[in-house]
Formats: sequence, structure tokens, C-alpha cells
Amino acid sequence: MINLKEENRGAVEFQIISFTNKIRRLTLHLELHKKDYLSQRGLRKILGKRQRLLAYLSKKNRVHYKELIGQLSIREKNSLIN
Repeated sequence: MINLKEENRGAVEFQIISFTNKIRRLTLHLELHKKDYLSQRGLRKILGKRQRLLAYLSKKNRVHYKELIGQLSIREKNSLIN
């Protein structure tokens, strides 16, 4: 299990979890407000940041990467499978 203490805010795992929570909140918001284009842009930016962090974690520590995507119910992107 991954520690989510305040002193670990810089950890890649913590940042991925934080971005995932923001993504889920924004997704719910956009279901109600379909024409909120500024929030859509913000969501795309956060998705990109999370994807880059996931790619980094996949290269550095494959075991933590697999655990994390399992815990967060994130699909593995095809380019990261190789």
C-alpha cells in the first residue's frame, strides 16, 4: 500500500493519486456543464501530466506502477505496455 502522508507530496505516486482525484472531480463537473470549455482544457492538461508521471513511474519502478494503476482503476496505455 502506498503511503499518502503530507511529507510525501513530492512523491510520484502521491502526485498521480492527486491528479486522479482532480480528474474524477472535473469529469463529474463536465457531465453537468457540457459547454465549460475552459474546464475541458484543464482536464486535458491534467490528463497529460498524469500520463507523463505514469510513464516515468513505469520506467523507474514497474511493480509500484502496476500496484498503483490497479488501486486507482486506471487503464494501462498501449504505449506503456511494451
